Amino acid sequence: MHAAQQTQTLAVALIQTDLFWEDATANLASLEEKIAGLSEPADIIVLPEMFNSGFTMNTAAAEPMNYTTTRWMKQMAVKNKALIVGSIAVKEEGKYYNRLMCVDPDGSYTFNDKKHLFSFGQEDLTYTPGKSRLIIDYKGWKICPLVCYDLRFPVWSRNIASDPYDLLIYVANWPARRAHAWNTLLRARAIENQSYVVGVNRIGSDPNGLTYQGDSVALDYLGEPLSMLTNAETEKIITFSKADLHEYRIVFPALADADEFQIKW
Repeated sequence: MHAAQQTQTLAVALIQTDLFWEDATANLASLEEKIAGLSEPADIIVLPEMFNSGFTMNTAAAEPMNYTTTRWMKQMAVKNKALIVGSIAVKEEGKYYNRLMCVDPDGSYTFNDKKHLFSFGQEDLTYTPGKSRLIIDYKGWKICPLVCYDLRFPVWSRNIASDPYDLLIYVANWPARRAHAWNTLLRARAIENQSYVVGVNRIGSDPNGLTYQGDSVALDYLGEPLSMLTNAETEKIITFSKADLHEYRIVFPALADADEFQIKW
């Protein structure tokens, strides 16, 4: 990532929105309007999972890298001087990925592919899983971005000493019927990893008969909500303090007692 100036605070914008089914043009126009309407500048702007299409298994909705949506993300990042985070369906070398993009204010980007594919919804029959976790360094903050179903698997998001982070981000299309799990697991991840957590979910419904409750949230390292969105289209900016986070980790150094482990493929 681009070596941006380090900051002790980080302003993160949560963009909770309905999505137009498999209509990238409409989704990008809607999101651009919402980003333009933010009440103040943000360091990071977080969009939902598959924000340009909805959670689709239709490979026709997937785009090559550096195509319409990726170019749009670059434009938004440069224009707003912010890191843009969100996932899209990508076609690459004959395979398809649910790819989480992190686009820097200078237009450069990095990405990782969703590790835990939602077999209950047959996502594993369409997409190829990722095989690595991404920790980015942005403005002196270590950030771990993950996608939706990854939330259910705590080992994948474990804050380990060899590759630590300060902020855990989940982008999602998490249905209302499992809202309790979404709300509970986000808090658990904040507490067990002594980290700030942001979860951005969509609202509305899709042609598969699923409805989405939103419940996007920003949590502190105690699992306490700094901001909770309901089921409306909302843009909210939350500011995190690195000093507060580090002070808490010094006072209560639970991560020092964490188990060591290796993930095998």
